[in-house]
Amino acid sequence: MRFQSSPRQSQSGVSLIEVLVSVLIMGVGLLGIAAMQAAALRNNEGAYGRSQAVIQSYAITDAMRANRDAAMAGLYNKAMECNVPAAGGMVENDWHAWMTAMKASLGNAATTCGQIACRIDTCTVTVQWDDSRGSYATNADFTNAETRTFVTVTRL
Repeated sequence: MRFQSSPRQSQSGVSLIEVLVSVLIMGVGLLGIAAMQAAALRNNEGAYGRSQAVIQSYAITDAMRANRDAAMAGLYNKAMECNVPAAGGMVENDWHAWMTAMKASLGNAATTCGQIACRIDTCTVTVQWDDSRGSYATNADFTNAETRTFVTVTRL
C-alpha cells in the first residue's frame, strides 16, 4: 500500500519560508540603498566644499585685480590666516570680506584659512578648510579632521 499525501499537506510551511527569505533579501537591499545614500551625501558635501573654495579664491583674485597696484606692491600678501582680520583700508576690507565669506561658506572652523603670496604679477591664493564631513573618517568615533587645501595661481 502506498501512502500518498494530499497536496495540501506537502505544501505546509513553504509559504512562511518564502516570506522569510523575501524579507531577508529586501532588508539587505534596503541596507545597500541606505549605504549608497550615505556615500552620496558625503561625496556631495566634499564637492560643495571644493566648489566654495574655488569661488572664494576667485573672489579675492577679482578684488586684487580691482586694486591691482596694491596687489602688485605686495599689500595683499599674508601668511596663512585663520582669523577674520579687522576691517580698515581697502586691502584690509578685502581681506575681512574674504575671510568672512570663507568662514560662512566653508564652516567657521579654526582650519578655515587663507593665504596670498604675490611675486611680480603672479599671485598664489591658498584656501584651506576642514573637509571631515566630506570624506571617510578613519577613526571609529569619527573624530578625525581632514584638512583640504585648494591652490590657485593666477596672473593679475
